[in-house]
Amino acid sequence: DFLIPLPSSLFQKSTSIGCSAVGDEVIINPQFEDGLSNWSGRGCQVVLHDSMADGKIVPETGKVFASASERTQNWNGIQQEITGRVQRKLAYNVTAVVRIFGNNVTTATVQATLWVNTPDRGEKYIGIGKVQATDKDWVQLQGKFLLNGSPSRVIIYLEGPPPGTDILVNALSVKHAEKIPPLPPPIIENPDYGVNIITNSQLSDGTNGWFPLGNCNLSAASGSPKILPPMARDSLGVHEPLSGRYILVKNRNQTWMGPAQMITDKLKLFLTYQVSAWVQIGSGASGPQNVNVALGVDNQWVNGGQAEIKDGRWHEIGGSFRIEKQPSKVMVYVQGPAAGVDLMVAGLQIFPVDRVARFKHLARQTDKTRKRDVILQFSGFESSSLFGTSVTVMQTQNSFPIGSCINRTNIENEDFVDFFVKNFNWAVFENELKWYWTEPQRGNFNYKDADDMLALCQNNKIETRGHCIFWEVQSTVQQWIQALNKIDLLKAVQNRLTGLLTRYKGKFRHYDVNNEMLHGSFYQDRLGKDIRTYMFKTANQLDPSATLFVNDYHVEDGRDTRSYPEKYIEQIIDLQLQGAPVGGIGIQGHIDNPVGPIVCSALDKLGVLGLPIWFTELDVSSLNEHIRGEDLEVMIREAFAHPAVEGVMLWGFWELLMSRDNAHLVDAEGEINEAGKRFLALKHEWLSHAHGRIDIQGQFEFRGFHGTYVVEVETELNKVSRTFVVDKGDSPLVVSIDL
Repeated sequence: DFLIPLPSSLFQKSTSIGCSAVGDEVIINPQFEDGLSNWSGRGCQVVLHDSMADGKIVPETGKVFASASERTQNWNGIQQEITGRVQRKLAYNVTAVVRIFGNNVTTATVQATLWVNTPDRGEKYIGIGKVQATDKDWVQLQGKFLLNGSPSRVIIYLEGPPPGTDILVNALSVKHAEKIPPLPPPIIENPDYGVNIITNSQLSDGTNGWFPLGNCNLSAASGSPKILPPMARDSLGVHEPLSGRYILVKNRNQTWMGPAQMITDKLKLFLTYQVSAWVQIGSGASGPQNVNVALGVDNQWVNGGQAEIKDGRWHEIGGSFRIEKQPSKVMVYVQGPAAGVDLMVAGLQIFPVDRVARFKHLARQTDKTRKRDVILQFSGFESSSLFGTSVTVMQTQNSFPIGSCINRTNIENEDFVDFFVKNFNWAVFENELKWYWTEPQRGNFNYKDADDMLALCQNNKIETRGHCIFWEVQSTVQQWIQALNKIDLLKAVQNRLTGLLTRYKGKFRHYDVNNEMLHGSFYQDRLGKDIRTYMFKTANQLDPSATLFVNDYHVEDGRDTRSYPEKYIEQIIDLQLQGAPVGGIGIQGHIDNPVGPIVCSALDKLGVLGLPIWFTELDVSSLNEHIRGEDLEVMIREAFAHPAVEGVMLWGFWELLMSRDNAHLVDAEGEINEAGKRFLALKHEWLSHAHGRIDIQGQFEFRGFHGTYVVEVETELNKVSRTFVVDKGDSPLVVSIDL
C-alpha cells in the first residue's frame, strides 16, 4: 500500500449559502423600548412594568421589562413572530434575560422555543435553550437554532414554568451566529503515559497517603491478587506484579464511606486517565452490591468505573475520566456497598493512556481483520506481451458499514444530505420509526416521515437499520399505551408488529426489536417475561430477511452495572433459550473519554456469542474539537480492528441536528471541524491503493481492504479500466480481468 495525501476538497463546504450580516438583530423591539410593540401573549396576558413587588424587582438593563402573566399552561408565555427575518441553513444565537415571579415558586426552567409551520409538513417545535430561573435574580438564557426547510411562519416564544407563575423578560435577542474559532489542540508536556498517580498504591508503607472518607477505619491486609487486572494489563503491557496487599475498610455506616486520596496536583488537563482496581466485599451483604471508584472534582461526582459484587471473589473495576477545566481540588475515593459491609480495595491505579501507541497496535490488527490478499489474473493478450505492463489499483469504496442517524427535518437541508450521501453507506432514523412517532395517538398513524427518509436512502443506495419496534423504558412509552389494560396492550403490541413489519417488509436490513431491555421493563412488567421472546419470534415471522438486534447503552465503558457485558450476555442467552431469534448485538456507544482496552474487553466478552456486533448510536463529546476527534478515532479504530464488529453507526454529525452537545463533526453552516477532518482522514486511510507491473504469469498481486476497486492497465494500444470487488475471505482472492 502507499498513502495518498488527503485531497483538500474533502474538507471544503459543499455549497455556499446566502449572506446575512452577523450582528443584525432579528427581534423588533428586543428591550421593550417601544412598549409591547411586536410582542404578544401565547395563551396568556403580556404586561409592561418598570418595577414589581413593591419595587423589589427592577430591570437589569433599560427602564422596563415585560411579564407573561395569567398563565394556565406550561407552554404559555411571551412571543414574537419572526417570519421572513430568519434565513434557512443559517445558525442564530438567542439570548434572553429572564426571571420568574409568583405562585410561591422559587425556581423553574424557562425555555426558548421556536414554532415553525411549513406548508407541506404542518407545525413543529424546536427547543432552542433553557435556563434554571429564580425569583431572586435576573439570569441569562442562551441557545442556538438552525432552520433546514422553508417555513411559512416562524414564532419564537418563552415557556416552561408551572401555571400561575409569571415569566419576566428584560430582553430577548436573536442574531446570526458569529463563527467562533476552534480551541487549539491541547499541548501536554511530559504526559507520563502508564505512570500511576496514586500514592502508596501497593501499601508498602501501610496506609500512608490514604485517609478514610467518613468515620470508617482503614488498615492494610494481605491476600489480594498479584496479577494486574486484565484491562490495565492490556494498556500497560509488561508490568511488575501487584504486592498482594489491600486496604480493608471496616465500620462503614454510610454507602459513600471508603478509602480516599487527594490527587489535585498530579492530574493534567486533557489527558485521558484509565482507572483500575481489584475490589471485594465482606460478608453480611443482602444481595448484590455496587462498588464505585469515584472522583470528587470540585465536589462534582465523576464516575471512574463500577462493579457489581455478589460473591466472595475479587472483581476488576475498569473505567476512565478526563478533566478539561482546571479544578481547585480533586479527590479519588472508593464507595458503594451498603452500610455495615466491609470493603476491600487492592492495587488502585490511575494512569494516563497512550492512545497513539494503541492506534499502532490496532493498525496491525486491522490489517489481519479487514484486508485480503488479491491476485489479479489478466487475459486477452499473450501473457508474455503483458509482462511489465503498468497497473494502478484504486479503491473507490470500503464495504465496511459506517452509517449515521438522520431525521426528517435534516433531509430538507441539501448541504446535510450532500455530506451524508458522500460519507456514509448506512442510515438509521433518529425517531421516525419509533412507535411514539408512528402512532402518537391510538389509531392515528404517521408513516410519511419514515417513507420520505427511506426513499432518500433507497435513491442513494444506502442501507437502513429499523430503530426501533418497541422501547422498554417506560418514560418513552406514549400515554395511550400506558393507559391500556393487559388484554388491550397485548393487542396493541400485536398490531404494532404486524403494521410496521408488513408495511416495510424487506426494506430494513436490521431491527432493534425492544430497545434498552437492560434499563427498562415496561412491557415485561405488564405482559410477563415471555413477551420479549414473542416480539422477536413474531418479527422474524413477519420479515424473515431482517436481522433482529438487542440494543443497549453503557455496555462498553465500565460505568453502569446494569449493562456490563456479562449481564448483556446473560440476557441474550436467556432470550435464545426461549427461542428468540436474536441475530445481532447492538452497543449504542454514547461514550465519554473512551479507553481502547476497556472497549475492546467488552467486545471480546460479547464476541464469544458468535453474533455480529454493531455500534448503533456512537457519539463522543468534548468542547475541544481535537479531543473530540481523538475520542471518535479511538472508538472507530477499536470497532474496525475487532473481528466481531460488523458496522458502526454515528448518532448524527451536524451541529444543532444532534441530541448531544459538542459532538458534531460539521458546524451548523456546513464547515467541517477538526473532529470531522479526523473522521474523513480515517475513511481515507482505509482505502487501499497499489501500483506496479504485471508479472511473467500475467498477474499482479496486492493486499487490500474489502470493498470496490478500479484497476487501470496501460497496454501498448490503450488504457483499459475495470472494476472489481474484494469480499471477505481467508484465502487469496483471484480476480480474472479480461483486457
